[in-house]
Amino acid sequence: MTKRPTFPLMRNNIARADLDAVIEHLRQDDPILTNGPQCAAFEVEWSRWLGVRHSVFVNSGASANLISMALLKLRHPAGGEVIVPPLTWVSDIASVLQNGFTPVFADIDRRTLAMAPRAILSRITPRTRAVFLTHVQGFDGLTDELLAELARRGVPLIEDVCESHGATHNGQRLGSFGWVSNFSFYYAHHMSTIEGGMVCTDDPVAYQQARMLRSHGMVREANDVALRDTWRGENPDLNPDFIFAFPAYNLRNTEIGAIIGRSQLPRLDANVARRTRNLQRFLSRIDARRYQTDFKLDGSSNYAFNLIVNEADPLFVDRLMATMREAGIEFRRGSAGGGNQLRQPYLRGVVPADHHRQFPHTEHVHFYGFYIGNFPDLRDDEIDSICRVVNAA
Repeated sequence: MTKRPTFPLMRNNIARADLDAVIEHLRQDDPILTNGPQCAAFEVEWSRWLGVRHSVFVNSGASANLISMALLKLRHPAGGEVIVPPLTWVSDIASVLQNGFTPVFADIDRRTLAMAPRAILSRITPRTRAVFLTHVQGFDGLTDELLAELARRGVPLIEDVCESHGATHNGQRLGSFGWVSNFSFYYAHHMSTIEGGMVCTDDPVAYQQARMLRSHGMVREANDVALRDTWRGENPDLNPDFIFAFPAYNLRNTEIGAIIGRSQLPRLDANVARRTRNLQRFLSRIDARRYQTDFKLDGSSNYAFNLIVNEADPLFVDRLMATMREAGIEFRRGSAGGGNQLRQPYLRGVVPADHHRQFPHTEHVHFYGFYIGNFPDLRDDEIDSICRVVNAA
């Protein structure tokens, strides 16, 4: 039997109140279980919290990524390039490939772990269709310069906010800047629907298309009556309930997921504030001579404690990992997504051999970066114990 870590990556992310809300729903004589009114209510409440017009609840953050790229494909059926980070979750890049786009990579800024804005801008070409920017582990990856330049060049921004719920830029929540944004409600994230995700946008056309793409491409899933009538009028020989506009997917979530999400959302802001306080305590207590502490903290909604060794030192990293394991500190090496995605087998033949070597900041995090669990009920004395362990390595 595997021993549970003393300091896990996540603890108690589904509260008793969340489970009680599900049980109350199931006690009905004939409860709706699949996508229904609870999902619709959660979408409205999430949109209001985020500050966008529209949201579509799906079954994972990866599905939100997939729908976002499918929306882009509808606008650019011939394909093109999408600028993506090498430090991200696999589904960001996989969704680009799955929709026929070419991923173009930009190295990260070590202070945010997101793509460096100037690296992004240097890679824009006439074939660029979008910038798919990941806000990594609660940090704000935006700058005013980047937003202004993308707007000037007419390049859409797609925001992956799967690890950064509640983070802000200039006081405005991340996920409300881009043409489309994605969130994940996986168990370990800021809030959880067990599995789940959200696609968010202010674009009414993208919203209707996302609703259809979520559910087999069915026109009846659009809630714009005029749009449904147009499709039905153009296809009089088809059953109006079974018109499939796109070769799409089944990415729906359930009423149970939505009930948990609605129960958790009122706690999210307080949880973000606690995570931020935890991060500040952690950074003030780790040894700045050994570990990076100069992260961009403005607007952070920290997902995990980032422990990045300042200097490349393989022997020290081996000792650090052994020390953390001995102390029961659960960690992930390479930070987001296991480090440099360009080293992964799925990109062999897609990018040139040794292409990963062109991204030195990502390479450093790949070998000398870790994340450690941060969550709202992590106590101050636990944070101090973690810091003592890593400082003593």
